[in-house]
Amino acid sequence: MSARPLRRAGALCLAGATGVVLAGCGAVAGGSGEASGQPSDVKACVVTSDGGFQDRSFNQGAHDGLRAAARGGGVRTSQAESRSAAEFEPNLRSMVQQGCALTVSLGHQLAATTQKVAAAHPERHFAVVDDASVSAPNVTSVVYRSEEAAFLAGYLAAGTTKTGSVGTFGGVDDPAVRATMDGFADGVRHYNEKNGKDVAVLGWNRDERRGSFLGSFHDTAKAKKVTQDLVDDGADVVLPVAGQAAQGAADTVVAANRSGHTVRLIWPDTDGYEVLPAGREYVLTSVLKGLSASVEDLVTHTADGTFTTGTTVGTLGNGGVGLAPYHDQQSVVGEALDRQVRQLKQDVIGGRVRVRSDSTGGTPSP
Repeated sequence: MSARPLRRAGALCLAGATGVVLAGCGAVAGGSGEASGQPSDVKACVVTSDGGFQDRSFNQGAHDGLRAAARGGGVRTSQAESRSAAEFEPNLRSMVQQGCALTVSLGHQLAATTQKVAAAHPERHFAVVDDASVSAPNVTSVVYRSEEAAFLAGYLAAGTTKTGSVGTFGGVDDPAVRATMDGFADGVRHYNEKNGKDVAVLGWNRDERRGSFLGSFHDTAKAKKVTQDLVDDGADVVLPVAGQAAQGAADTVVAANRSGHTVRLIWPDTDGYEVLPAGREYVLTSVLKGLSASVEDLVTHTADGTFTTGTTVGTLGNGGVGLAPYHDQQSVVGEALDRQVRQLKQDVIGGRVRVRSDSTGGTPSP
């Protein structure tokens, strides 16, 4: 399976302060429907592996792309939320039965089932987001070097901590989640090396490959507890790589600040400042994936007959991943640290600083 760069980075919404891009810029609505644009015979569908489409993170970003393609090209759409692994195959087969020309599977957990269903329906197109393990003539993959964006976020977190400790945890223990946590820890390590500091990372031991995981992407109660444990242990910046469950981390951060602590949040996948119902003033930045643009791209290429298989890779260089603006935290970051992060981004793109994780969606970083 060959890797190729993100095909339409330009479809991502442009962000401000950090000079990078923003994924998932629109709102989300449930249900299936038909676009208000020109009528189309093409139907595109999406299935989640864990959590709903209003998770304000991974699923919402992808669903925004489906809706954007529908608005722009008159594509009909349908979707299904999987509440457990037992629903993976029924949901995917339901999309086929509904006449979906393209079915997008969201997450590593759906990879094996997607391969099975795709093999039974070679006349249909399938795509797996955040996994590149499926090799089939009618399946394409989209992965993101989220470790590159998380590397910048880790450096930023280390540069803003007052306690000398930052934290992270994952939802499901899967390759894409580990890649983000790897990048975050490596960014902190890079900051320490460059600045003679000793900022600690709680929740993820990069060298031993051990850390805190919730076991799901929707357990907000457990996320609250894990976040509180990190805060109690001294972390004042927290990155929850946990999809919908990250809301629990946001709730804990809000409560901590209201009780007199200073704790900041780094949001996963979409711009937390734009999507969170409360606590956005505590969002330091967000680790972005170009989910909306990727899914819109897949649907567009299916509709115009140019769908191809292989692996699409989102990187800092092509705009497939990035950091959100600092928003209300701009003054906390300051000009000096912002310049360092901007330069670090260019160093990663130019290969002067190498960011690596063996966990990126089944495809090791180069």
